Amino acid sequence: MDSLLFFIGVVGNVISVLLFASPIKTFWRIVRRQSTEGFKATPYIVTLLSSSLWVYYGITKPDAYLVATVNGVGIILEAIYVALFLIFASPPLRAETAIWVLILDVGIFGLVVAVTKLAVNGSLRILVIGSIGAFLNVLMYGSPLTLMKTVITTKSVEFMPFLLSLFLFLNGGVWTVYAILDRDIFLGIPNGAGFLLGAAQLILYMIYKNAKVSKHLGETIEDQWQHAPLIGPNGTPAGQSDATNQV
Repeated sequence: MDSLLFFIGVVGNVISVLLFASPIKTFWRIVRRQSTEGFKATPYIVTLLSSSLWVYYGITKPDAYLVATVNGVGIILEAIYVALFLIFASPPLRAETAIWVLILDVGIFGLVVAVTKLAVNGSLRILVIGSIGAFLNVLMYGSPLTLMKTVITTKSVEFMPFLLSLFLFLNGGVWTVYAILDRDIFLGIPNGAGFLLGAAQLILYMIYKNAKVSKHLGETIEDQWQHAPLIGPNGTPAGQSDATNQV
């Protein structure tokens, strides 16, 4: 059982790293154009917080190092994304982004660590950290519903990336199996949601794959998709955001 759990965890790590790396195209565009344009920093700031919490969970819970390692990669990549956003954003947006980084990635994460270290011990500490991480990720799952609604409305998946939906499905499935074998409800709940969400997107893809939408609408949807946070082993979603808003 331990060998099977380790194997599934390694497979999950590989898929999760690919998902963490999926915004590279977006940030290459930002670097090339020297501007963040209409992209939002929020998904990357929140995903950095989520990855940080799951690394803390992974090093607190015995034998959860696979969760810690892949989210460690997530921290590195998300920190790079946020740093690039700070470099190329306009001054007002840069200041606002920095404030949210301080509030969420420094303040909230620091508060969770301080409280659980000073006021909570043993298995209760794992319970608190896991509950916060799972709750955060479940809340973030509302994002992809916007894109799915658009697909149904336009009857087209022309600008809903198939591979991202597929990896969302695979990642959620693999980590759900891992959670079941490890009897870890905190990994199971958000990744189970990710698995179902990915399955729903694939079903929509099969239904509407032959339809087309207008070029203008397609470009709008494609830009929205690029604002998506990732879904990692912790269940962080690949969601949509309004391209006209900032942080």
